[in-house]
Formats: sequence, structure tokens, C-alpha cells
Amino acid sequence: MITTHRYVATCPKGVEHLLALELGALGAADVRETRAAVTFSGPLETGYCACLWSRLASRVLLTLGEFPAATAEELYAGMAAIPWEEHISAGGTLAIDVVGTSAGLTHTKFTAQKAKDAVVDRIRERTGTRPSVDFERPDARLNIRLHKERATVSLDLSGEPLHQRGYRTPGEQAEAPLKENLAAAVLARALWPEIAAGGGALVDPMCGSGTLLIEGAMMAADQAPGLLREYWGFAGWLGHDEDVWHGLLDEADERAEAGRERLPVIAGSDRDAAAIGIARTCAKRAGFGSAIALAVGELNALTAPEGAAPGLVATNPPYGVRLGESEALAPLYAELGGRLLAEFGGWQAAVLTNDETLARATGLRSHAAHTLYNGAIETKLYRFEVSAGQVRAEVRQAPAARSQGAEMFANRLRKNARHLCKWARREGVTCYRVYDADLPEYAVAVDLYQGAGPDEGRRFAHVAEYAPPPSVDPELAQARLTEAVESVADVLEVAPADVALKVRKRQRGSAQYERQAERGEWVEVAESGLRFLVNLHDYLDTGLFLDHRPVRAIVRDLAAGQRVCNLFAYTGAASVYALAGNAKYVATVDLSTTYLDWARRNTALNGYADGPTNRFFRSDVLRWLADERRRIEEGRARRYGLVFCDPPTFSSSKSMGERTFDVQRDHVALITDAAALLEPDGVLVFSTNLRTFKLDEAALGDLVIEDVTAATIPPDFARTPRIHHCFLVRRG
Repeated sequence: MITTHRYVATCPKGVEHLLALELGALGAADVRETRAAVTFSGPLETGYCACLWSRLASRVLLTLGEFPAATAEELYAGMAAIPWEEHISAGGTLAIDVVGTSAGLTHTKFTAQKAKDAVVDRIRERTGTRPSVDFERPDARLNIRLHKERATVSLDLSGEPLHQRGYRTPGEQAEAPLKENLAAAVLARALWPEIAAGGGALVDPMCGSGTLLIEGAMMAADQAPGLLREYWGFAGWLGHDEDVWHGLLDEADERAEAGRERLPVIAGSDRDAAAIGIARTCAKRAGFGSAIALAVGELNALTAPEGAAPGLVATNPPYGVRLGESEALAPLYAELGGRLLAEFGGWQAAVLTNDETLARATGLRSHAAHTLYNGAIETKLYRFEVSAGQVRAEVRQAPAARSQGAEMFANRLRKNARHLCKWARREGVTCYRVYDADLPEYAVAVDLYQGAGPDEGRRFAHVAEYAPPPSVDPELAQARLTEAVESVADVLEVAPADVALKVRKRQRGSAQYERQAERGEWVEVAESGLRFLVNLHDYLDTGLFLDHRPVRAIVRDLAAGQRVCNLFAYTGAASVYALAGNAKYVATVDLSTTYLDWARRNTALNGYADGPTNRFFRSDVLRWLADERRRIEEGRARRYGLVFCDPPTFSSSKSMGERTFDVQRDHVALITDAAALLEPDGVLVFSTNLRTFKLDEAALGDLVIEDVTAATIPPDFARTPRIHHCFLVRRG
């Protein structure tokens, strides 16, 4: 029987989605993105494939165990319970890396020492001999991650970081180099594999020691990035399968040999002769000594390679990390933009920099910008399409001057965006509100959505106008709205086509479910490591209530091991959070076929298929509640540990007959029926966006109610703290 293992592949921040796609293509199952890592499962061969073929991962870890580790005693006991004699020989060597802390384990060196003691003590008790420590190239390198008072223990299959491909010796690099897996991420984001498959060329005019070019050649040649490595962390592991590994190596050798025969033109230059010398040496070691054309040259002499098909210019120019450096580098970027326009019409270009002003200095307008981390430095990969007749941005006609009011709006929007951007980056939030009628004359709500997955690098804005009162001149209101939309596109750097505009009016009855447009455009976005589809144009709401971000986090935190019910589920965001929180069963209930299908797509997007533990019910929620309560009382259904209920403010439909639902009028009956589904220690999370909502606690006297509204209003909605109300309800 083939054993299935759990793995973690670590990676630079910003590369998670690319790595998840790569691992899926290598045959990994249950692929899930986390911060700076991707988890997956599969047999041992899958772990070997990830080591050999992943261009993006930093390390590949095979999970051996997980246990409580709040104290040194718990850590020792948990480590000692793992059968180390099955993994490490008595005369072998080991090393232990520790990441994170817990209440009683605050020093990583102490944690590593305590863990090492447990390992060697167990092996000595069973064999009479103990392994020794080797920090350089041990037979087994263990990784311990402490998080929320628990330890996850893994075997580091890679042994050494995977960016160490084997074609570069330590220190053999130019100044400010890119790690090889980050260079591979740059090329993947710039669609180099697709360009290479079509015969397009690759050029790096500031190539340094040639990392982008060598990685690009390996991609185009289908050469495994780990093929040249001499040391692997699994080589001395007792569970290592030599036959499986050597079978993979033989296949990789054959693929690389065939791939080198079909390489497109790959060329690079740099003004530094020493860097070009290093690049030539490394290219030769990698097997591309004659396939990559390298030359010493100034940027101002850059031309497209003769006879090359239009392809990709990818480069990592110098960029400033200290005050004043960016201004000094602007002419270099302007020169780059000028040479691209003069010589590379019809090509794609990708420029990695940490400064937006430097990207603008090229004079080209980027169509996508992807966030990547070069070590601790946040950078962006700006992508350009170089058209033959393109004009430099600085000579384009300047936009018409804004009115005084529009300038005030733009300044407020810019100030809000600057402030919230720091918070969003720190918290990993990519979709948030940046303006909400801050100025009475410009009564709009502006939400920023940053794309993920196939939409990574794109920015979208959703502008919802609050309908002006009758006393406001309609023409003046329209002029202000036009100014607001233009300012949003300019200040937030969103393409005008990616700004969605809606007039926000009070909706009653079924109007909230009616289409506002028929464009059918879906955008993939990320939130808390999860993925969701939003529709910015077709419906009044986009499919993701941004103010409920903390409420969804509560659902995730309470869902572990519970049966969860999501009532009035809308697009199923809370269901996705519950599944991600390890709920053992989730029921998603909504009357709308449109939204229930949307919920299915969201759960599937995160790897959760329909099945016995993830069910969808199209039903009038009030009737479903009554039926489910009856099934529970008759012993035909089980109670729930968590119920989430976020009803509409008002609802009516043909399916409801002449009945209507009003959250203020009907909340007592709704909460009572929902709470009746709970286990004795279960929790109902009840939320509503009715700003004037008043909870009738007297009528709910048998229930224990906690108002958590204040704790669930995120910073981007601080100006409108009545945006929603949220309560935790328990049975008395």
C-alpha cells in the first residue's frame, strides 16, 4: 500500500500562488496556500518531484508529527513519542531548525537543544548508541515550527535551500543578486514559459551574474532545477527510496537533453565585465555555455538580438533602498524605457524594482504589477507591453486641471490610501475600503480590490455612489461623480476599465438580487490565505462584504471540529472560512440559485468539493430552519456546534409567497429558531448590516448574548462603526 505524506513547501512571500500551481502540475494533492508556504499531500515520489522540479520553493518539508508544545516538557514528550529509530540511524547525524515560539519556549536555541535531547535519548534507549550533531550536511535535518502552543515536526527533504541549484559556488555572484527561485518567480509572472514555447527570445540588459538568463534557459529547456545538486536532505534518511529517486533523475536527464535542442535566443549584457565573466562560468556549469549569448555593454547601446523573434525583456536593475538613491537612478530607468521603445516594439518587458517612481521613470505604462519579496525588501514586478508606435508617458497630453472640489477629493483619497496601505500590507489585507463619503459633496464609497491567481498584479476599484438628495442639482451631482471616478483611477492607479461604478440606493424586496449589468466578468481575490470570486459590475454587491472580514475570522476560529451551518449564505464566504478552520461538516443554505452556485465556486476554488461534509441547500431559510429543527427533534439530524446567520435587511421573493422578511421585525423568531439547532455549548454568530438595528434582548431572555460589534469593525471601516452589528448567542 502506498503511503500518503503531508508536505510543506516554503517560498518567498508573494510566490505562494505560483508555487501552488507548480506543485499541482507535479501531481501534488490537497494543495493549500499559506503565508510564505504551500501545503500539499502525496506519496514519497511527490515529495521527491517537488525537490527535483520546483523552481519556486525554498525548502520541501515532510511532516512527521504534530503535538502540544506550550512548555519544554510537552515538547520533549512530543518529540520522544515519534519513532526516530525509523528515520535516523544510531550512528548518523542530525540538525534541528526551529521557527516560532510558544509560552514556555521563547528561545529557538533552547528549543532545538531540548528537541535534540528527546531524539537522541529515544534512539539511545532502543539501540544503545546515539546520533551526533552536524550543522552542515546532516543525515537528517529536522524542522520544528511552533505556532499557537503546538509544534509541527518535519524532515527537511531538501537539506539545503532549493535556490542553490548547483551551478553557482558560494560567493560567485554579482552585487545585489536575485536568489534563483525568486528569479524563476519573476519569469513565471512575466509568462516566460509561454513566450519560450512560442519561440520568443529572452533578453536581460542588466544581467549581472546571469541568474534570470540561466533560470530562463532551464525553463525553456525543461531542465529540472535540482538536476545539478549533489546533496539532498533525504539521502541519509532511513525512509529514502533509492529506486524511486533514481527513476526520477533518469527521466529528468532525458527531458533536459531533449530540451536543450530547442532553445530560443537567450542573450544578456552588463557594463560590469567581472559580472559577465561570472555569468559565463555559471551558464557553462548549468549546461548552457553556448546557448546564452553574453556580452559587456552599456545600456544606451542595447539592441534586440539580430534575427530573434519578439519575446521578453526581463531585468532586475539597481534600485534604491536608502533616501535619495531613487532620484539618482531615475535616468537609468528612463534610458531603459527609451531603448525598449526604440528597439523592442512588439516585445513584453518585466522590470523588478522596489520603487514605483522608478518604474514610472521608464515612461512606459505597466498593465500589471506583482508584489514579490527580495529577502525583506518588498518589490514589484512591473510588466509592460512595448508597442511599436508607443509614446513615452511624459510627452503625452497632460490631463485637464481638476476643480478645487475634485482636488480636495483626490487629496483625501490619497491620504486615506497611504494610511490604509501600511495597515493592509502589515495585516496581509488585499481588499479594503479607502473612502466612505468623507467629504459630503463626494458621497461615494470606494473599495480597492487587488487581484489574485490569474488576476494577480491587477488593481480594481468599486465606486458606489450614495444617491444625492433631491435638493442637489442633478447635473452638479453627475459632474462630481465623474470627477470622483477619474480621481479614483488616477490616485489608486487603476485602469479606467477596471473601475466599477454603481449608484447605491435603498433596495427593497428582490431588488438586492437583481442584476445591475450583464458583463459576466469575474475577478479572483485573496483574503486571509483564501480565494474568492467577486463580480464588480453585475450585482449591487460584489460578493464579498469587506466589513465582515473580522466576523469571518470568528467563524474560522470557532469552526474547528464542529458541524457548521451558514444561513443566508450569499456567496459562501463564511462557509469557506469554516472549512479552512477544519469544520467537520458545513451546511450552506440560501434561497438564490445564483448565489448558491457562486458559493459552490468559491468553495471549489479553495479545494473543497461538494460532498458529504460540504453540502448546499437551496431553500427559504426560515422554512429550512423549521424543517431542520423538526429533524433534530425526531432524531433524523444532528445539532450544530456553530451557526452563522447574516440575514438581509429586507427580503421577498416568489418562493416566499406573500411573506416578507424584515430583520428588525423578525429577528427574535429567527435567532430563537437558529439557536435551537445548537449543541448545548454551541455558538450562533448573528450579524446584520441594518445600521439602526436594535436587538430585543428582553424577548430573547433565555439566551446568553454577547455584543461583539466593536471588536468586528475593521480599521478601513472605522469612519462608519455602525456598518454592521454582530452578536455571539449561546443557549442559557
